[in-house]
Amino acid sequence: MDKNNHIAFLCLGTNLGDRELYLSDAIQKIGAHPEIEILKKGTALNTEALEVTDQPDFLNQLLQISTHLSPKELLDFLLGIENEMGRIRTRDKGPRVIDIDILSIDDMKVHEKGLHLPHHSLFTRPFILELLNELGEGSLIQAFGNPSEG
Repeated sequence: MDKNNHIAFLCLGTNLGDRELYLSDAIQKIGAHPEIEILKKGTALNTEALEVTDQPDFLNQLLQISTHLSPKELLDFLLGIENEMGRIRTRDKGPRVIDIDILSIDDMKVHEKGLHLPHHSLFTRPFILELLNELGEGSLIQAFGNPSEG
């Protein structure tokens, strides 16, 4: 198991039911993992659905975490939280109780089935930059350069 300390950014989103409660529950579950420390928690931001627009607005929030988990272990853990909280994938980019994306882990570039780092939303969702700036991490996007390179 990879025991290096990694800094990761997560984006949480929800657009069904009690959105504030779902974000709070997901953050509590993430922070309860013995290999994860939440370093920074951004403000929850109401955002319109961008790609599939015939659905309710989202409430999104960023977390900066420190973890010893490998990218795959972190992804599996976060998918487990989504499943536990009742996420049902019936429609790509459709409504969801909770969505937890790994935006980045250190400066890793990973392209595997189900795991792409940095996450495409760093470059395609304008609210991500706003939330990163709030956390003082706006330069993160520039650190990865143009996503079409390499």
